[in-house]
Formats: sequence, C-alpha cells, structure tokens
Amino acid sequence: MIKNRIDFKLINFVLMVLAVYLIYQTRDFWIGTISLIFNILLPFFIAFVIAYAFYPIVKKLTDKNVPKGLAMFLVVGGAIGIVILIFALITPTIMSQLTSLFNGIISFLRELSSDYNINFKDIQNTLSIGFNNALEKIGTYISNGAISFIGVSIDYISKIFIILASFIYFLADMDKIREFIKEYLIRRSKKIYNYVALIDDEMRKYIVGFMKIVVISFFEYTVVYTLIGHPNALMLGTLAALGNLIPYFGGIFTNIVAAITAFVISPALFIKTCIVFVVFSAVDGYIINPFVYGNSNQVHPLVVIISVFAGGALLGVLGIVISLPVAIIAIATFKYFKNDIMNMNKKRKRYKIIR
Repeated sequence: MIKNRIDFKLINFVLMVLAVYLIYQTRDFWIGTISLIFNILLPFFIAFVIAYAFYPIVKKLTDKNVPKGLAMFLVVGGAIGIVILIFALITPTIMSQLTSLFNGIISFLRELSSDYNINFKDIQNTLSIGFNNALEKIGTYISNGAISFIGVSIDYISKIFIILASFIYFLADMDKIREFIKEYLIRRSKKIYNYVALIDDEMRKYIVGFMKIVVISFFEYTVVYTLIGHPNALMLGTLAALGNLIPYFGGIFTNIVAAITAFVISPALFIKTCIVFVVFSAVDGYIINPFVYGNSNQVHPLVVIISVFAGGALLGVLGIVISLPVAIIAIATFKYFKNDIMNMNKKRKRYKIIR
C-alpha cells in the first residue's frame, strides 16, 4: 500500500533538482577544481597529441628496418633541431620583415586616406599602438635569434620540459598504448573498435597530409615571392605555412597581407603578387592538396567554413585550429553509424504504424 502511494519518479526528480542546485551553489569550488585538473593534465595532453602526430614517421622508419632507438633519435632530434633552427636563423629575419610589414600596412592606409579623402586616423593610431606593443613584447623574449630566458617565467620553462619529456616517453611507448587500447576495445565491442580504428586512420591521413602541406607551403611561397622580388618573402612563406592551421581563411589572410605590402612598394610588384596568389591558390586547391591528401579527408568547403565559425565562437583560436579535425571526425562518425541511424528511424516508424 505504502509503496503504491510513493511516487518514485517524483522523488528522483526532486533529488536531481537538489543535486543540480547544490552543484550550482558550489560552482566556484568545482570550477576551481576543474581548472586545476585541466592545468595539470594539459601539458601531458599536448605531449600525447604531438607524439600521436609524429608516431607515423617513427612507424614508417621502423617498417623499413630502422632500429626503433635510431628512429626515435631522428624524429625527436629532427623536431627539436627544426625549432632551434627557426629561432636561431629565421626569427631575426622574420622580426625585421614583421616591422617592415607593419610599416607597409600603415603606409597603405595613409595613402588611401590622402588619395581618397578617407579618415583612417583612428585606425592608423590603433594599429601603430598595437604593432609597437606586439613588437615590444616579442622583443623582450627574442634577441638576435636566441630566446631570452631572463624574461620568461620558470612556469613556462618547466611546462616546456614536461611536454618534451612526456612527448619522448609517449612516442617510445605508443606501440604499447595502441596495442592496449586495441585489445581493450576488441574485448568490449568489435563495432566500437572498428569505429576507433576508422577515426585513427582518418586522423593519421590528416596529420601526415597536414605536415606535408605545411612544408610545401613554406618553401613554395618563400621561393615564389623571392623570385618576384617581394621584400617580405620569408615572412609570407611562414604565414602561408601557419595559415594551414586555419582552413581557407589562413591563406586568404596571407594573400591580403602580401598584396597590401606589395601595393605600397610598387604597382608592378602588386600586379606580380596578385598573379602569384591567384595562380598558386588554384595550384594548391586543385593540384597540390588533392595530390597530398588523395581521396581521403575531402570535406566540403561549406562544412569547413561552418566548422571554423562554430569553433571560433565556442573555443576562440583553439576552436578554429581544431575545427577541421573535428569536422573530419564528425563526418566519419556519421558515415560509420549511418546505417544504424537509418535502422532506428525505420523501427520508430514501424512502431508508430503498429501502435
């Protein structure tokens, strides 16, 4: 009798509301705890992602009978060497070209203001202040191509070493980690294992293709802009390489910067620059990118644009950077579970008809 009088659904609902209320009232504690855990785990997560990205290179070397220790040394040493080379050789040139680039944009706005009687004074002042502050901050950390450790906090240095050490350990044990995950998923569900294997294959293709595109873009645009006499060729090549982190819009930004700086220098250089980015944008889009990525990771441009805007709105710069990988994972997930979703819809329709 008593059991029939008690509404357990109502009690569960009240308890759930009470739990949500208590969590809300103690939100400062939970937010602080989650933030602390996130800060602790973030370096290890970054290290794992880097190790995951470099693992295909180690795997390819070991498949060619290169000893694993030597393969690890080549990959890790090569990555560290490239970073040191960038800071030691390229950074001073980029710094000087960055200053020239900023001055060129200011000169471009000043010429538009005088030729077409448009008031860009506020924009010029804002850009000048912003550029000077940016150069001043960069200059405090970089001097003559070497990192100035004086102004760098111990916290950042320690995190860099933690990421580097964790990256090496993750990379060394990546075979064991992958084998453990494989055996665990096979025991749990073969379908889930096949899904994770599909996502892993898609990410591998994306990462390998992305690395190739970054290297190709850097040399391609640096050489081409050098040949046409653009004074900011190295800077533009670096921007073109980094622009691959932001699908479509990164390349557009690089082309706009190249055109503005060329316009300030001379009309002839401006025309050459326009020809370069029109021709090579088509070459990248229709020849190089399809050749590198093959038939995989082909995402519709509209999906990429929506992903970029959504990622930027949700997570800012980080969301923009990870927008394309997330879009690739979402598309692969939908395709893999498409039949299950269709079958569920059919069952629901049959159930409605029978009822």
